[in-house]
Amino acid sequence: MSYVALYRKWRPDTFDEVKGQEHIVTTLKNQVKHNRVGHAYLFCGTRGTGKTTIAKLLAKTVNCENPQDGSPCNECESCKAIAEGRALNVIEIDAASNNGVDNIRQINSAVQYSPSQGKYLVYIIDEVHMLSGGAFNALLKTLEEPPEYVIFILATTEIHKIPVTIKSRCQRYDFHRITIETIADRLDELLKREQIPATRDALNLVARAADGSMRDALSILDQCISFHLGEELTADRVLDTIGAVDMDVYTRLFTSIIKYEPAQALAVIDEVIWQGKDLAQFVAEFMMFARNVLMLKISPEVATDLSTENREIAKKLGEDVPEERLLAMINVLQETGNKLSYATNKRIVLEVCVIKLCTPTMREQDYETLSERMALLEKSVEQKLSALAAHPPVVPAAAVQSEEDRPPLSPEELSEQVRANIRENYPPATYEDLMRLTKEWPQIVAETGQFARKYLMQARVNPAEAEGVLNLIFEDIPENKGAIDYFIGDGGLREQTGNHLHELEALIEAHMEKQVKLQAIKVTPGGKEDKRTRKFDLTKIRFDIEYKD
Repeated sequence: MSYVALYRKWRPDTFDEVKGQEHIVTTLKNQVKHNRVGHAYLFCGTRGTGKTTIAKLLAKTVNCENPQDGSPCNECESCKAIAEGRALNVIEIDAASNNGVDNIRQINSAVQYSPSQGKYLVYIIDEVHMLSGGAFNALLKTLEEPPEYVIFILATTEIHKIPVTIKSRCQRYDFHRITIETIADRLDELLKREQIPATRDALNLVARAADGSMRDALSILDQCISFHLGEELTADRVLDTIGAVDMDVYTRLFTSIIKYEPAQALAVIDEVIWQGKDLAQFVAEFMMFARNVLMLKISPEVATDLSTENREIAKKLGEDVPEERLLAMINVLQETGNKLSYATNKRIVLEVCVIKLCTPTMREQDYETLSERMALLEKSVEQKLSALAAHPPVVPAAAVQSEEDRPPLSPEELSEQVRANIRENYPPATYEDLMRLTKEWPQIVAETGQFARKYLMQARVNPAEAEGVLNLIFEDIPENKGAIDYFIGDGGLREQTGNHLHELEALIEAHMEKQVKLQAIKVTPGGKEDKRTRKFDLTKIRFDIEYKD
């Protein structure tokens, strides 16, 4: 007898053996037990999740002579005929190759005759989304009011391509991706029947590579068994077979990126390439690794596909990494994954991606990248301050005597002084810079504190007449009283606003790397800016006067 693939050999023959789709199995079993079987079903979900298997089980159960608790007995003549594929009352149709109007008309004609054996005539139409528009229209009437002995089961992986008129005539069942744990448990059960030894880590790797598909998992397992025939299936052997990457590689690459070490990161990429790994798959899996680090940082209870040991490793890696940087990393990896699908030289695309991740100045200046550059700048300042504290400069005695009454600067004051010196080197903002700032204003507001953010949402901004000055405008209405008091004060002059405008200026200058002065003013409801912002030089206005008699 020829060899039978594992996914065919161990296809479930009862509802109880179906894994990961309990919500569907329970509903169908109850319908069978209480004689409430529908006339049309629509099974939708990703590949390998059990749509065709459950369709065959339902067809077998409704025609079974001795059903057991809503499942087929697998012993009567009807069950055996369906299992062997020789039943005349269960017809499987591949809509990918039978998608025309004539094919559906043949079905419409055939359903007029009752089955010669069994209780129901069951049509299983796989990949039903491949039917043409005319074929769907031809199926509508029969699907809505078929004879009482006919059941239609439509299966598809692309539910969005099914017309609404078809969906409304069927009971829809959504098949979920199967969890890694469920797949691994099923593989362990089947390997024990096959008497093939395997470690749990190996089964978890196979389940993760299957991406929620039980059929894919069995196919991968079949491949791994054949590659290491007669040997125990271990995690390393699975990695060798499927071309996946060990967790240690992701950890080393992630560590190199967060430490801004492009040379070490490129060495990891070179290692992956020489091992013959698929680069598109590598990028997708590393992006999932970065996602897991982000999720564990936001909520440690979130579901991931990592083992307990690897969860702790990923959680520790993300402790000192800002969420914005992880988001930027995921975005760059996603763009790289899209480029790899049509790139002629995938290695270059991946190496450029890694260099960008290790060098924020080479990336597009989006919000996440600017935040990362600010963090690098602050880290550099802190390192200089630490070095200054460890090795203070030698101050001449005369200078000490002349300033002995002045108290030394605190670390916070010294840090602020260094930042102020850095900002003094920025060039003044031009009119175009200020116009760009007005477009990026929501990003600035998002970086402020709670009270400032609330008040700034009530303001509008535009460039003033003076160069490098930005107007912060509030309408003089009761709702804006708190904002006006916070940023303007009683007199409406800049000098009376305290540190609020100064802090906002520092944030804007760090964001733009340009010198910006803020001018907070209030206007009457619906009015224009205060006249103090409009400065005109009348001597520059030229006009001719013509006298007439």
